[in-house]
Amino acid sequence: MDNAYLIETIIKVVVILLIFSALAGIGTYFERKVLAFMQRRLGPMNVGPFGLLQVGADGIKLFTKEDIIPTNVVGPIFKIAPVITAATAFMAAAAIPFLPSFELFGHEVHPIVADINIGILYVLGVMAVGLFGPLLGGMASANKFSLLSAARAAAVFISYEVVTGLAILAPIMMVGSLSLIDFNNYQIEHGWIVWSQPVAFVLFWIAAFAETGRTPFHLIANDHEIIDGFGTEYSGMRWGLFFIGEYANMFFISFVIPILFLGGFGDGSVLGAVALFGKMAFFFFFFLWTRAAWPDVRPDQLMWLCWKVLMPVAVINVVITGLVMMF
Repeated sequence: MDNAYLIETIIKVVVILLIFSALAGIGTYFERKVLAFMQRRLGPMNVGPFGLLQVGADGIKLFTKEDIIPTNVVGPIFKIAPVITAATAFMAAAAIPFLPSFELFGHEVHPIVADINIGILYVLGVMAVGLFGPLLGGMASANKFSLLSAARAAAVFISYEVVTGLAILAPIMMVGSLSLIDFNNYQIEHGWIVWSQPVAFVLFWIAAFAETGRTPFHLIANDHEIIDGFGTEYSGMRWGLFFIGEYANMFFISFVIPILFLGGFGDGSVLGAVALFGKMAFFFFFFLWTRAAWPDVRPDQLMWLCWKVLMPVAVINVVITGLVMMF
């Protein structure tokens, strides 16, 4: 039994790594196509039908491009920083149930690597650790602009992390568990949490944009700046690992939000599994939509929003939830 469990876990880990590594690359294609459509452009068109082979061309470019290590960087830290970002993104997937349990060749398969009783805390904690990648990458670079980008990331980090934790606290009080499976099962009996916790849903959704470093909170490395923030001195696959981590985080948080607030995969039927993927696709699309529609805010604006607006609202929501549960 132990050997079977070990083999099943290894298979699930490998499948998650392969699928979401590929999706991270495909996600860049969809983003370019969505942005092009919204800006009345064509996007990738020349490499393969509808530009579909652009993903492969980008991958070949990243793997074959020269890996340059500038002279004055702090070598070991500079090299490990991109790995931290990508690794923590995939580590977060260990506690996410991507599908309901199903039977395969007479064996029940649970599409979750580890159903730990602190699932949501683990996911958010590991994703938060991923910020150390950009932070260390900027600090280890021999470039003052990279250092400034790392400092900016550290300044805004605590702001949105506080909002994330407080936003999810009220739903946790209702469910009485930190397991994402328990969140799903609770909503089978009591209905979607979004109807009883709309404020927490909106706060968590806003914080998810900051958590994944997406527009309008793309403050770690703004695309419209002359330099690439913490990634200025990176090249090749080391540069690519940062963005694999970013896109993987987008997919994972797009699974977490519907599991927490929108019923997850429901009672485990095929329709429920399809519905979960539909919800995930909507939230991933919304990440792309906002990039086309919203400008970036300044770091001081984000911190003002988090500390003076979102955090008080989250605290009030927690207090009201507690009072309602008491009476």
